[in-house]
Amino acid sequence: MPDVPELTAGSSVDVVANARVAGEGRELLPLHLVEPDALYDVFLAGGRIVDVAPAGFAKRRGSVLDAEGSWLIPGLWDHHVHFLQWSLARTRPSIADATGPADAARRLALIEPQADGRRVASHWGDGLWDAPATLAELDAATGDVPTYALSTDVHAVWINSAAARREGIAVDASGVVRELAAFALIDELDDVAPAVADAAHDHAARAAAGRGVVGIWDLEFGENHGPWIRRSASWSLLRVFSDIYPEHLEAAIAAGLETGDPLAGNPLVRAGMLKIFGDGALGSRTAATSEPYAGTRDRGALTTAPERMVELVARAASAGIASTIHAIGDVANAAALDAFARAGVPGRIEHAQLVSAADVPRFARLGVEACVQPQHLVDDRDLADRHWAGQTATPYPLRSLADAGASLLLGSDGPVSPLDPWVQMAAAVFRSDDDRAPWRPEQVLSARTALAASTLGGSGDPHAIAPGEPADLVLVGSDPLRADRDALRAMSVGATFLEGRVTHLA
Repeated sequence: MPDVPELTAGSSVDVVANARVAGEGRELLPLHLVEPDALYDVFLAGGRIVDVAPAGFAKRRGSVLDAEGSWLIPGLWDHHVHFLQWSLARTRPSIADATGPADAARRLALIEPQADGRRVASHWGDGLWDAPATLAELDAATGDVPTYALSTDVHAVWINSAAARREGIAVDASGVVRELAAFALIDELDDVAPAVADAAHDHAARAAAGRGVVGIWDLEFGENHGPWIRRSASWSLLRVFSDIYPEHLEAAIAAGLETGDPLAGNPLVRAGMLKIFGDGALGSRTAATSEPYAGTRDRGALTTAPERMVELVARAASAGIASTIHAIGDVANAAALDAFARAGVPGRIEHAQLVSAADVPRFARLGVEACVQPQHLVDDRDLADRHWAGQTATPYPLRSLADAGASLLLGSDGPVSPLDPWVQMAAAVFRSDDDRAPWRPEQVLSARTALAASTLGGSGDPHAIAPGEPADLVLVGSDPLRADRDALRAMSVGATFLEGRVTHLA
């Protein structure tokens, strides 16, 4: 990118000059202007795009950033992230490479305890181990230091006896705490001092802006509005929708909050949706499936009963709050779709990882968006091949959902996978991040659909580079619609603009 010393992070820009336009914006330009590699000037005012013209056709006034032929795309969104967990996970050691319980326990024992006396690690997973996790093995290695290993899918925590005593938790011979009990424990582990949390948020937000991110849907556990209200007075880095969990629904309704309302006068920080847990996860083998997990009789289980799903969706809708339902297994996806149908409202499903052929077209018919995390399919391909070998439903049916007319939204589920939209897009388009062939290649997305699904409105209503649209924009080094896998994953980001203000400048 050009050296523009007069512009820094925080500067407002009036004209992005000499930019190539990629993605949806190109289709909305007047037909006589459309040339794939032509240069354009994009004029900004009041936080919005006010004009797009061939480079040099109109006088440039005010603060000008010369893109020098870089590609301009709409601002990118992560539609599903646990932002505090992601922010803190970036500071915690990972045991993702552990080959079995003994290796994992040994790695955990080497971790230096935090100031509060706990050892905490991330990215533990036993889905491909030849032996299960055991409390005895963890105790033998870690002794009297409370030790916690958060699973990669964040649906389980492996703890030793010292940790169980400290938290007042009863554990079985595995030492593994799962689902709702795990969420509560993770919420406790992440209950750090406000100054620590805010600093972690700030650092993570700046890193996200460096990858072209202008907004997130934050699905953090616990009561999350209070912390966002606290930091909203000075927050300026990302747009944030903060979701609500069922135990906090009535308080949100009593406060008069509706989806999209600013939380404390800052329009960048808004109330999100009601988040309902439909089932567990593949990695923890708790997702609700119609066929048993390979080699077992276990089919997972619904976390929320179908009738309760309907009640929650309807109650939220009556108060102007939209709902989203976590559904990974095909049984959970069917129950979630049924809940929206019975409540008579549109909605959203998080993950949609295993969906029956009969349920795929219901997403579009019911107006239910599919918020998917493509890097999961790359990370989980071996887990799916092992544990879902007998399933009749389709795993990670991204192309099927898109072809059926469903609106797709891409996210990371950070800390489960990186808060990096380029990683997610590359996984959706190429379905591999190593030397292996694409996994289930019939389900690849086009680069255009993946890019659209990474904007505010998703693939059903993508943000475009056109007059009247928000001036949430990104300058990148190459055309994302023509990039190969590695170039897409490592896309260089020269500048990110939020409402025409620079949040990142390389």
